[in-house]
Amino acid sequence: MTATAETPVLPAHLRENVHLLPQTPLLRALHTIIRDRDVPRDQFVFHADRIIRMLLDAALDLLPFEPHQVRTPVGHVYEGLRFAERVCGVSVVRAGESMEAGLRAVLPPVRIGKILIQRDKETVQPHLYYTKLPADIAERNVLLLDPMLATAGTARMAVQVLLDHGVPEERIVFVNLLTAPEGIAALCDAHPRLRLVTSSIEQRLNENSYMLPGIGDFGDRYFGTDR
Repeated sequence: MTATAETPVLPAHLRENVHLLPQTPLLRALHTIIRDRDVPRDQFVFHADRIIRMLLDAALDLLPFEPHQVRTPVGHVYEGLRFAERVCGVSVVRAGESMEAGLRAVLPPVRIGKILIQRDKETVQPHLYYTKLPADIAERNVLLLDPMLATAGTARMAVQVLLDHGVPEERIVFVNLLTAPEGIAALCDAHPRLRLVTSSIEQRLNENSYMLPGIGDFGDRYFGTDR
């Protein structure tokens, strides 16, 4: 991963798990737009989708490829590549559904499963309410889609669901827009062979477990249900 002056430095044992998008001026400009609390929803969605597309391309690049030859229109052979194994997406409802269209755009025939996890308002503990996954998910590489990773309670439960359905830990790539250092540590310490792709590592969590500088509730802002 490549850090900037504003990116917290992760412990050495976590750095191989985390793939941070290059912090280019373009990416920072996109983040500036979607983090603005006054940005119109259509602009929030448009620019968030651009970042999501970058994340998905980076995540797919981590999957195994195999050699594949094709013949070009001028009659020459091109020594190319293709995916060596099948891929599917699994979105953590509801915010993760914002990433489904981007995945379908880069992999039109992709299958997408769903996991619904909600936190108990009193105990703040995550509870699994619904799971619908491809029948052959254990034979696929899985892109687990959820734009926010704060405490990692929901993410750890979602990963456990995949493990319980036979998905090897090393075949799971968690695709994430914003993450907190605390969430990275909790998720990657629990699942050391999982890989995580993110566009930003935030400074920290506050006393209410909100990421700083943060973005607010991504799902509410994306789907237009924020107050």
